[in-house]
Amino acid sequence: MPLGSWVVALGPACPSIHPSVAGSGLEASWGGAVPGPARKALKQRFLKLLPCCRPQATPSLSQNSVEDELELATVCHRPEGLEQLQEQTRFSRKELQVLYRGFKNECPSGLVTEESFKQIYSQFFPQGDSSTYAAFLFNAFDTDHDGSISFEDFVAGLSIILRGSVDDRLSWAFNLYDLNKDGCITKEEMLDIMKSIYDMMGKCTYPAMREEAPHEHVESFFQKMDRNKDGVVTIEEFIESCQKDENIMRSMQLFDNVI
Repeated sequence: MPLGSWVVALGPACPSIHPSVAGSGLEASWGGAVPGPARKALKQRFLKLLPCCRPQATPSLSQNSVEDELELATVCHRPEGLEQLQEQTRFSRKELQVLYRGFKNECPSGLVTEESFKQIYSQFFPQGDSSTYAAFLFNAFDTDHDGSISFEDFVAGLSIILRGSVDDRLSWAFNLYDLNKDGCITKEEMLDIMKSIYDMMGKCTYPAMREEAPHEHVESFFQKMDRNKDGVVTIEEFIESCQKDENIMRSMQLFDNVI
C-alpha cells in the first residue's frame, strides 16, 4: 500500500505503511512520526489507490442490493453474497456495496490479474518502476494463489488493513515480506522488498537515495527484529518488535476509519 514516494512500504497495504520498513529507516527520512497534516494527505492518497474511491468509480448508496445481485450475473466471477461477506469481514452491507461497485467498475470481469494490477499501480508511481512491488502486493492479496484477485480476496485483505487488530495488521505485513511463505523473513527477501520500494520511488527523490541504502535498511531491520540472531525473522519476533516500537504503532493508526 504505497502512499507516496517517501513512505511507500505497505501497502496497504499494504496494505498497509509497512511498519517494519517504517521502523527501519524510511520513516526516519521523514523525521520520525508522521505529522497531522501529512496523515490527511496519506489517507487521501490511499483512497485514490482503492478502485472504489477513484473519481470515475463513484458509487451510489441509494441503489439497493437487488440491483447488485442482478448485476453479478454479467461478470465472469460471481462473488459471494453480501451477507456472507459481511460475516467474513469487518465491513457493513452498505460499505460492501460501495466497494463492490467500484471494484466492478475497474474490473468488469470480476477478477484482477497480476498484469492488470501492475498497470493500475503504475499510474500512481510514474516516476519509478512499481512492477516488482506490485507483484509482491498482488501475491499478498491473492491468498489462494490462483493468479487473480477476486472481490472476496480484495475485501478480505482490505478488512485486515483497515479494520483489523494490531496483530492482524502485523501478520498481514509479515506475510507480504515472507515472499516464499515459509514462515520466516530472510535478509534476501527483505532486500528484494527494499529494492522494489526504491525502484518504485524512482531516481527523482529528494534527498537522492544512495545505492547502499536498501542494504543499510535491511541490516537495521534485522538488528531490530532478529531477537535470537539466527539470521531470520519469525512472525513472533516481528510482531513483538513492532509492538514495542512507538513510531510503528503510530504509523499503523494512519488508516483507522479511512472508509
